Amino acid sequence: MQVDDELTQSAYFRNLGCEVRRLDAGVAEVALPLAAHLRNRGQVMHGGAIFSLVDIAMGLACSTAHGFDNRSVTLECKINYLRAVSEGEVICKAQVLHAGRRTMVVEAEVLQGEKLMAKAQGTFVVL
Repeated sequence: MQVDDELTQSAYFRNLGCEVRRLDAGVAEVALPLAAHLRNRGQVMHGGAIFSLVDIAMGLACSTAHGFDNRSVTLECKINYLRAVSEGEVICKAQVLHAGRRTMVVEAEVLQGEKLMAKAQGTFVVL
């Protein structure tokens, strides 16, 4: 699916350093390389950066499901951090599990290669 960068990228998206890798109906994959501004005091990727990546990928998955002409916002999201990211790049793969008229349920995995770094599930409200 080819979509204009203006529809997929915000200033926050660009400041983080995200890159859209794949968009299909109900699916989004977004990459985030570890950079100095994303490290916490322990010198690994900050959990907030990982959560932001998840939220961005889930939001894009929603947009591919209901169309970029509609809006959806995060109602709730739960994340489990499984491993620290100390180098390289992570990719978040988000998929819509349920696309209702008013709400959408989305799950996401943050991967580094084959390793699962974080797992999340969220509910989005269609505006």
